[in-house]
Amino acid sequence: MADYIRHIWERHSHLLVLTAVLIAGFFVLYALRTVLLPFFLGFLMAYLLMPLISWIEKRLPHQGRWLEAKRTSIILLFYLVILAVIGVITFVLFGVVSNAFATLVENAPQYYVGAVERLQQWTETVRQMFPEQIRDRVDSYVLQIGDALVKAVNNALMKSLTLIPVTIGLLIGLASIPLFLFYVLKDREKLSYAFYASLPHHISDHMRDIMSIVEKVLGRYICAALTLGLIVGVMDLAGLLLLRVPFAPMLAIVAAATELVPTIGPWIGAAVAIVVTLAVAPSKVIGVAILFLAVQLLEIVFLVPRIQSHYMKLHPSIVIVLLVLGAYLAGFWGLLLAVPLTATVVEVYRYFGRAAAAEGGGALPLP
Repeated sequence: MADYIRHIWERHSHLLVLTAVLIAGFFVLYALRTVLLPFFLGFLMAYLLMPLISWIEKRLPHQGRWLEAKRTSIILLFYLVILAVIGVITFVLFGVVSNAFATLVENAPQYYVGAVERLQQWTETVRQMFPEQIRDRVDSYVLQIGDALVKAVNNALMKSLTLIPVTIGLLIGLASIPLFLFYVLKDREKLSYAFYASLPHHISDHMRDIMSIVEKVLGRYICAALTLGLIVGVMDLAGLLLLRVPFAPMLAIVAAATELVPTIGPWIGAAVAIVVTLAVAPSKVIGVAILFLAVQLLEIVFLVPRIQSHYMKLHPSIVIVLLVLGAYLAGFWGLLLAVPLTATVVEVYRYFGRAAAAEGGGALPLP
């Protein structure tokens, strides 16, 4: 057994070391996920924008000259276009959303009183259905639930105070994304060359291949997200048009765009649609809420497993299991990373097997 282990180490030591480094690096990145989130978003935006920037560079005159000045000008132009688009969307939505909030503030007391009265009536109706002894127990349970809710709120407030330093760091990181993205886009080739040049030769070749695998899996994951957003946007548009809700195309576009935000994105799109509908067509708010809830349920039950299965090259049943396990083990981050991380591990495992077989000595016995 010892001779076999020594034989494997002698033939595949750099692959084994690289595997250990990758595992350790993943756990370090996961431990620092909150701090590194803005920079991950910056790399993601750079990944999306770089092909377009390269395409524009190839069509500019005087190829091979003023490369840095050309790329800087293109990046700044992108920034101006993005700011203009954000400004137009904000200007269009501000009037509608401000009216909606004004309506909410003006009618908030009535909404609150009506909701409390209906809740009291409903609970009293249910309470009267039980015998008197059971009613006393129900009242006792209600009081205990109330105390538990008060304690939960207090604990949440105390926990939120402890998260203030982390939140401040995250906000500073998010504010630095434009500057970080600018330098990553401008000096992408220099950064890539410096990274691979710092590694030993036999490691750098494998690292290039592994980063290529990660890039391909990330590209497929982004395609899955875009496909899901497009399908959800079309379904929302069809429903809003059937309900004859004003600004239906705009609300559908917002819903499709927020689909790119994992987990909370669909709820953000639904909230925007409900607020806007409340301002311009209050009688249709319930229909809009039911529409977005139905689309969300259809997305969770059918669309997400099927679409991610197709692009991630995993069976739908495996995708469902991964989503459930990821949410259970790591919450938001598990739900976000479970499928693409598994797809990446599978592809890297296959690559290591091919690399070990190419070097001789049989396949690498990875766990």
